Formats: sequence, structure tokens, C-alpha cells
Amino acid sequence: MAPGRAFAGTQTRRARHPERVAQFSIFTPNRLGKLNELIKLFSTHGVNVLGLMVVDTTDSAVIRLVVDGPDQARELLSSHEFPFTESKLVVVEANATDLPQLMSVMLEAELNVNYLYSFIPQPRGKSLLAFSIEDNDVAEQALQRHQFTTLTQADLSR
Repeated sequence: MAPGRAFAGTQTRRARHPERVAQFSIFTPNRLGKLNELIKLFSTHGVNVLGLMVVDTTDSAVIRLVVDGPDQARELLSSHEFPFTESKLVVVEANATDLPQLMSVMLEAELNVNYLYSFIPQPRGKSLLAFSIEDNDVAEQALQRHQFTTLTQADLSR
């Protein structure tokens, strides 16, 4: 029987995937103090930033982040009028020496990595890498076949 499938009489159905890790991409003018304002907003409301990447241009910036309370973050961003989008990431535990194998797994699965960034916490002594990738299902299956641990939002949430 294929992974993710359950036998129920003559019917098969896909098992429910655990919730993938939510990433927020916040669009803001590239102005002094905007990142501080955003981090302070989350901090004062008990939302911890776990992973962070900032891409800036002359006039604007995209702040990509993962938090331990995505529902609360979503509400805060909306109520404080921060324009944002939300997407799902594949997050994997890795040691520094695992990076060559991780890249080989992505190549073997014929997946393009759009971008990746590491997280601030290091649970169990391992770093966490967040992947924006073209097919999350294929990436997770390939990583798990090669004995990498992928995490869900529940693994990161409070």
C-alpha cells in the first residue's frame, strides 16, 4: 500500500497531512525601524520569531518569517495593517555536515530550491532549515526516504 493511503473496503483515501509550517512574507517600505516595529509587535503579544530572512531593495523590503503562533501573528499583521502573504514551507532538522546530502536529495528529486534560511532555535542540538520549494510533498517524501526529520507547525508552536 502506498504511503499516505489507508484501506477502507474497496475505497482508498489520502491520510490527512499534518499542518505544514506557515511562513509570512510581509511587504514594507525599506525604512529605518520597520523591522524593529514588526519584531516588537510580535514580542509584546507573546509571539516568538523562530526563523527570519529579509530581502531589501532601495525602496521596499520583504520580511519572511516563521513564528510559534501563526494564528496570532496573522491577526496582528492584519490589525496593524502590515501587507502580507502566507505560504507553506518544508522545515528539516540538519547538522552543518548534512548540507551536501540535503542538496543531493533535492537534486535527486529534481526539485528547485527557491530559497532557504535557518532558524534561530536549535532543538536537540540540530539546526532547522526552512525550504521554499516547488513541490512540498515530493520534497518531504525524498527527505524522509533519506532519514531526514521534517517538522510541522505543531512541532514549532507553543
